[in-house]
Amino acid sequence: MLQRPLTAVLDRERGARRAGLRWAKTFAVDIALALYPRFTALDIVGPFQVLSLLPGARTEFVAEKTGPVFDNTGALQLVATRSFAEVTRPDVIVVPGGMADGEATKTDPLVQWIARVHPTTTWTSSVCTGATYLGLAGLLEGLPATTHWLTYRRLAALGAHPTEQRVVFAGKIITAAGVSSGIDMALHLAAALAGEEVAQAIQLAIEYDPQPPFDTGAASKASPELIRLAAKLLTS
Repeated sequence: MLQRPLTAVLDRERGARRAGLRWAKTFAVDIALALYPRFTALDIVGPFQVLSLLPGARTEFVAEKTGPVFDNTGALQLVATRSFAEVTRPDVIVVPGGMADGEATKTDPLVQWIARVHPTTTWTSSVCTGATYLGLAGLLEGLPATTHWLTYRRLAALGAHPTEQRVVFAGKIITAAGVSSGIDMALHLAAALAGEEVAQAIQLAIEYDPQPPFDTGAASKASPELIRLAAKLLTS
């Protein structure tokens, strides 16, 4: 019984008209999802899963060079189909976190690309420590922003005002907290692009109904012992 109305909501043309949604047949948005060596997989795969369901969205993985890019575990790779040099005016960019941000500088190819394309984006977004790259590009000076809790100090050093809030809007910049929050960010972004009804339909389509077994998903909820263990898991 659920499949037919879901199809009506998510179909790009006939279903859109049947559902009476407000996007036009010509609605299109170019979404560039950035990759770099040692990215964190869920940071970018979560938003990709959400945003790829947007009617009319063109989602693509981009990197300094085309080809496979390995994540921080070295066990998973995603393929960049276009290079930073080829993608000059995306409507939306999504920058994931990973294990390389601590070594990144303003000369990093990803940082330079962000600085080049940001003036013409509709939305510039990051997940987890991806906010570091936005900060290095000079985009977060004086703005509220969020990132993984282990990176608050670095974000502050780059001029931002860190907050534990899961998703933060500052003008056309959206930052999300650690890893799993990229799904929340992408749903907010979907609503901003295509309306809440579409975003709600996408949430239902991916059955995103979080019911975590433990209430320790933020540093403010965890004991000092758990914080030390989590930090060890991430840095070992």
